[in-house]
Amino acid sequence: MAEIKAPVFPESVADGTIVEWHVTEGQQVNRDDLLAEIETDKVVLEVVAPDDGVVTKIVKQVDDTVESADLIAEFEAGASGSTDDAPAVDPDQPAAPVQAKQAADGGEPTQGASAAEADHKDQSPAVRKAAKESGVDPKNVEGTGRGGRVTKTDMASPTLKADSSIKSDSGRPVAESVGERTEKRVPMTRLRKTVANRLLSASQDTAMLTTFNEVNMKPLMDMRAKYKEQFEKRHGVRLGFMSLFVKAATEALKRFPAVNASLDGDDIVYHGFYDIGVAVSSDRGLVVPVLRDTDRMSMADVESKIRELGGKAQDGKLGLDEMTGGTFTISNGGVFGSLMSTPILNPPQTAILGMHAINDRPMAVNGQVEILPMMYLALSYDHRMIDGKEAVQFLVTIKELVEDPAMLLLDL
Repeated sequence: MAEIKAPVFPESVADGTIVEWHVTEGQQVNRDDLLAEIETDKVVLEVVAPDDGVVTKIVKQVDDTVESADLIAEFEAGASGSTDDAPAVDPDQPAAPVQAKQAADGGEPTQGASAAEADHKDQSPAVRKAAKESGVDPKNVEGTGRGGRVTKTDMASPTLKADSSIKSDSGRPVAESVGERTEKRVPMTRLRKTVANRLLSASQDTAMLTTFNEVNMKPLMDMRAKYKEQFEKRHGVRLGFMSLFVKAATEALKRFPAVNASLDGDDIVYHGFYDIGVAVSSDRGLVVPVLRDTDRMSMADVESKIRELGGKAQDGKLGLDEMTGGTFTISNGGVFGSLMSTPILNPPQTAILGMHAINDRPMAVNGQVEILPMMYLALSYDHRMIDGKEAVQFLVTIKELVEDPAMLLLDL
């Protein structure tokens, strides 16, 4: 008999919560099959089967809090059991009578099994809990899980099937006549609660100030239009704007070490490396995967890594090591249409750069009015650590490097 344990959490993560079991006791699984998901305050971790065998006992249930390396299930390698891959039933509920299997052709359940019972079988404990809290019947929700099954994430923001007769578990229509006042209550995830607490702490515990500037994006846009096809053909990734901003920020951090530093109590920690976090909005909340040693990365390296980490963020596959650390952060609200904002610090970092939408605006150039693609830049910084002069000069440096990309190549 083997033990299935929670992953070993890093020091920055105290515990986690089991949000979903993908198997039931006695179920046959294959090596690396997904068994359970554990949500921490930073990332959702997957627990997989160590070998072919059977999950003989589930020790920790959905919503149970687990610590690093806690026993969560027992496993017998090489054993055979049920091949039913439906998610686990709630162990706190009485066992349902054995029902006959549904016909192989996908028709109605055979004698002795009701349609409701068959649907209930395909719901995990986390889904049933979300259904109870929201009053939305999972049978009416479009599922994105394996085989079209409804997941906890689907229940958090349900997309209803195209059926005007859909009703909730209480029998009331989910979407009734025009003018119906509806509301839904769902618990915050650990990740979102942590993000909320960190943002509130940043605004209360730092002397945060924001300085603004604007950058003419035409030189960068012209360069991108000229070389994007060659760049993609050579490196296999698209040439975006973020890579140049990352490289420009890295150069500016070299010139202004205080912006790359952090506060630890009464000590100032100056970092001799450049790890830049890129804020990403995902279905689970705001996450900030980190690009390591950006001073050693080419623009192609940056584009490739951003694409990789962004995909992991959307799929909830980021590892803790990919989200910890970071000496500076870049947030691009422009992808959502933001014209101007004041980004909030990501402690213990002392500064964050905010990028925004590119809009054509009339600008005075050599005494003449020209229509140019302009972007507002914002730098929020901790005034306890960074003086206004340094912050302004840092932002001006980024502006100059973006407006004349050749300066990066010539090390000017």
